Amino acid sequence: MSTAETPGSSSCEPRFTVQNGRSSTGLGKPSPKAGEGKKEAVYLRKKITLVWAITLTIGTIVGSGIFIAPKGVLKNSGNVGLSLVVWLACGVLSLFGALSYADLGTSITKSGGHYIYLLETLGPLPAFLRLWAEFVMIRPANIAVVSLAFGRYLIEPLFAPCQAPALAVKLVTTTGISLIIALNCWSVSWSTNIQTALAVLKMVTIGLIIVPGMMALADGKTTNFQNAFDTSSLALEKLPLAFYSGMFAYGGWFYVNFVTEEIVNPEKTIPLSVIVSLLIVTLGYLLTNVSYYAVLTAEEVLASEAVAVSFADRAFKSISSAIPILVALSCFGSLNGGIFAAARMLFAASREGQWPPVFSMIHSRRNTPFPALLLMLPLIFLMVSIGDLYGLLNFYSFSRWLFIGLVTLGLMIHRYRHPEIPRPFKVPLFIPLVFTIICLFIVGMSLYSDPVNTGIGCAITLTGLPVYYLVVQKSRIPVSCSAMFSKYRQ
Repeated sequence: MSTAETPGSSSCEPRFTVQNGRSSTGLGKPSPKAGEGKKEAVYLRKKITLVWAITLTIGTIVGSGIFIAPKGVLKNSGNVGLSLVVWLACGVLSLFGALSYADLGTSITKSGGHYIYLLETLGPLPAFLRLWAEFVMIRPANIAVVSLAFGRYLIEPLFAPCQAPALAVKLVTTTGISLIIALNCWSVSWSTNIQTALAVLKMVTIGLIIVPGMMALADGKTTNFQNAFDTSSLALEKLPLAFYSGMFAYGGWFYVNFVTEEIVNPEKTIPLSVIVSLLIVTLGYLLTNVSYYAVLTAEEVLASEAVAVSFADRAFKSISSAIPILVALSCFGSLNGGIFAAARMLFAASREGQWPPVFSMIHSRRNTPFPALLLMLPLIFLMVSIGDLYGLLNFYSFSRWLFIGLVTLGLMIHRYRHPEIPRPFKVPLFIPLVFTIICLFIVGMSLYSDPVNTGIGCAITLTGLPVYYLVVQKSRIPVSCSAMFSKYRQ
């Protein structure tokens, strides 16, 4: 292992380079030292343009969410009308969050997303807890939810009209995850090019759902919208879970901040990419849900395991078999973008000294965070084996939205403490304030709505406290406790 190496040297040279220690010169890019002028540092290159930043954002937002979340939103909102309001509110809330993150991303120019922003604004403990929750719970569960949707949509048509066996779905799911990890290990360019192609395909898939739905409305098929705000099944205490499902479908607007140091001209690219992406996605999601309800009744949506498949079977039987394949590819693109970004967060944490150095290793020839990608696999496979989509969704959403709310709280504190820092993109303070309040409110209410799954998520997050003090911040352990541990080790 070494901190830099010259391309083209002997075949005995190490294939990985450790890039550790805090640095603001680039992700894994060390400051030049005397005598190293002829050596080329190994780091993640600036390859992400505005077009790819938009496709990364759209590609990670539009995945399984719009195809599986409508059921969760409807179930927990209680009626069709309120479910559409939730979808719009989630879009506006996501835009507020994305604008706040764009502010942070153009003033704190390090990769790592949530983790780096918490580290720079609220300090090392909240940052480590976010990192801990990300690695042991949030990222594996999120990938498991999307990948299980990928496996179900891909294999469901083969068993129609019966339901696909759970084991078959999980086998296809693990194969898909392994393929994406291999792709991201192999080449950044391949990952980005595939992401761009799949982002276009996602919009085509959504278009295939929107067009027949709008045609049905034009023909006067509005029966399913009558009594849209019927309060007989309304349960306000479940509304936070409806937001969890909706926000899951919009999840991904923050991934461009995970790769800040790989973005060309981030001061303009980050704000433009999130604004354009969320306007497109919010409009698309609203029209998609209206199309679902134009063709399917609320009862049919709730009974369906794959809403897009049920819609296709009803709307156009001639090409209904193609829709599940397109949806599966959409999920594949979302997985690709999510894994691409998440590896950078672990990489950044290792560079900051809060995570094992192995996660900061980069393949010297492919310039990819090879170990960070591979080391995510075991917990992902564990979550896939659990296999309960909506249970997993509530399980990890508590910690995810708690820390996202803390990031935007940190933005306001950071702006107050450091008014001198240049901010190329500065949002009005009411935007992060509204976003923070709503996030923390939803998180608090979810403990009441689903105490089991959210309670487990909270407990797992708090297990990071002893890890932090025993491993990361040993110097902060009281002397008496340190002496006791030393005594027992002897």
